[in-house]
Amino acid sequence: MMADHMDEHLDVLTKNGEKTGISKPRGDVHRDGDYHRAVHVWIFAESTQELLLQLRAECKDSWPGQWDISSAGHISAGDSSLVTARRELHEELGIMLPKDAFELLFVFLQECVINDGKFINNEYNDVHLVTTIDPIPLQAFTLQDSEVSAVKYISLEEYRNLLLKGDPQYVPYDVNDQYGQLFEILAKRYAQNAEARSLTLQKKLNRYAPVSLEAELMGLSNADKEALKHIIKAARIIDQIFFQQVWCSNPSLRDWLEQHVDESQLDKLKWMYYLVNKSPWSCLDENEAFFTTADSAVKLLPEATKSVAGWKGVEYRMAFPLLKPAGANFYPPDMDKMEFELWKKSLPEEQKKLATGFFNVIKRKSERLLDKSASSSVSECPGDAHDLYIVPYSEEYGFFLEKIAYLLHKAGDFTNSSSLKNLLHSKADALLSNEYYDSDIAWMDLDSKLDITIGPYETYEDTIFGYKATFEAFVGIRDDKATSQIKLFGDHLQVLEKNLPMDDVYKSEDVIAAPIRVVQLVYNAGDVKGPQTVAFNLPNDERIVKDRGTSMVMLKNVSESKFKLILQPISEVCISPEQRKYVDFDSFFTHTICHECCHGIGPHTIQLPNGQASTVRLELQELHSALEEAKADIVGLWALRFLVDKELLPETLIKSMYVSFLAGCFRSVRFGLEEAHGKGQALQFNYLFEKGAFVQYHDGTFSVDFDKVEDAVECLSREILTIQAKGDKGAAKSLLLKHCMMTQPLKSALEKLEMIKVPVDILPHFPIADEILSEDVSLD
Repeated sequence: MMADHMDEHLDVLTKNGEKTGISKPRGDVHRDGDYHRAVHVWIFAESTQELLLQLRAECKDSWPGQWDISSAGHISAGDSSLVTARRELHEELGIMLPKDAFELLFVFLQECVINDGKFINNEYNDVHLVTTIDPIPLQAFTLQDSEVSAVKYISLEEYRNLLLKGDPQYVPYDVNDQYGQLFEILAKRYAQNAEARSLTLQKKLNRYAPVSLEAELMGLSNADKEALKHIIKAARIIDQIFFQQVWCSNPSLRDWLEQHVDESQLDKLKWMYYLVNKSPWSCLDENEAFFTTADSAVKLLPEATKSVAGWKGVEYRMAFPLLKPAGANFYPPDMDKMEFELWKKSLPEEQKKLATGFFNVIKRKSERLLDKSASSSVSECPGDAHDLYIVPYSEEYGFFLEKIAYLLHKAGDFTNSSSLKNLLHSKADALLSNEYYDSDIAWMDLDSKLDITIGPYETYEDTIFGYKATFEAFVGIRDDKATSQIKLFGDHLQVLEKNLPMDDVYKSEDVIAAPIRVVQLVYNAGDVKGPQTVAFNLPNDERIVKDRGTSMVMLKNVSESKFKLILQPISEVCISPEQRKYVDFDSFFTHTICHECCHGIGPHTIQLPNGQASTVRLELQELHSALEEAKADIVGLWALRFLVDKELLPETLIKSMYVSFLAGCFRSVRFGLEEAHGKGQALQFNYLFEKGAFVQYHDGTFSVDFDKVEDAVECLSREILTIQAKGDKGAAKSLLLKHCMMTQPLKSALEKLEMIKVPVDILPHFPIADEILSEDVSLD
């Protein structure tokens, strides 16, 4: 660990590992037994299955002259884990590695007393792993005399046995306790059988039903057909940005997997399943990693250490965390909520808005300095005492956005639709200016046969706060007949708002009718991984929602595919025989429309009990997405009943909509309880089941109790709407904790579906786009 810098200050933690806001000198912390943080960095050589150990210098105040972790050190007050790990490795061993070499395995709490009670070590250690292909030659290390006397490699098994025996030459770690994870993870990682892994990945892939999504281009003018070519090319680049947004090393991993796709059946399956999820975490398995760092890209860094004759340099595996990063790549991977909130508090109002805004990423100055790549274009903002700073999307993704903007401008020049031309030109400008308000208004005003949605919108990937928007693209052909048939919903939004089951004080007087467009999807890209969306309601910018409302786009060919390939087979297994006849496409699609409409009503901009103005998103943070999806669903059911009562929809819809919704519960819960839609659906199903609105029979099938469902729907609608209106995060958390779980009724239904292999979702292919993308549309 670090030298005896008595003036070095450490953050004092609670026994649970949370910051107290107090910092003390290092010597005082160990004298008083304060809880604090440190890093452990292990270097592991894959080819020999060996760990690197260092011999602690004799002058150390703890465990002098004993063999220990490759590198370790305290995290100084205000410093971060990853930056400390990189710095310690460089200072102690002379190895300079980028952040993508470090894999956080687990956090280990070490509590012990040594030196006759004079040194109390209550330490939370972030245990990082660096995986090299071969051992680094010992002469490549530059040892820090005051810290390290020597280094050596030792086999995993031998080191574990020495620790088990308590060999006095080695710093003690209890391998039967938390620290045993190091050995368990590595043993499991390298014991996997390629054939068994291939079968597992194939089984995961089989949950998706491949479907070819066609659309009729006959209604497009020649000018719009030319525009379409450039739009699809632009949309394809959106994927590149999304890959980067999900996780910092995602683009490198993608390139590596693609390069090795033909090496084996396992490599082919890895690539195929990676493309479904657009990351190494499986959307349908609670974001569980479906391969490990051992499968990852190999990078060569000739200058990471001092040079050794005949040795090309450090080759390492690009590491990825077992747990999907909660903040995706929008924040530093080792940033926690408290660090962000303390920094935010120090900022002026305008900077606070940017920090919590949709279109900026948050980075570390210390990391930038460590990379020696300070950007003169990033201006320091007030609050410079803090390590975090803001970078706009237009800068972070500038390389891609310039290409997209060029293509959108070209497409806009081609089209003879004035509203489409305005959208394409204003969106191209927005991508480069980072100001999206005007382009989102242009999107809402779009009245064109060619229907385009492109830009940063949804915030599901940011599970820390739900602040940051991911890029996506949907290219479709408007279905004029279907669009005209559903005007009813948009026209009655204000009436629905006025009658919502919540206190009048929370209702808005100025809800604007939401235009609804039904399209046949031609191509999608960006944040469209795993389960495919059937509709979306945008924009999410509360300023626009307040000023103009929202617009909806329904993807009819996607809905039809899901109904035919998934919902019908589900109803055959999970719905009681006498109610199966009520499951039909019209009620499924009508509820989908109403779901999207209901995103546009209810609380958005709110007033807190202290009189302060805020938004539901800001107050509920990471809980917002799941609760908003549940709201749109359940209030959608309430709204359909309301419209039937007003004789605006046929009475025959009632039973169909409830039973189709019940069947749909089993469809959405299969997306997993880590995903916003799956989480929201579990909440609704369990709530309605508890109220007796849904009934399970001995044969495992379910039905709707039509006498109880209406009151239950209204009850849950009222509860969610009121939580949102009050911005009550505590109540939101309680509601989700109580009902968002895999209960026995849900589990039994999902087991039946698994048994008969009903697909979980569709995997779309786009023949029209494939043909266009195979052509060479120049970017010059």
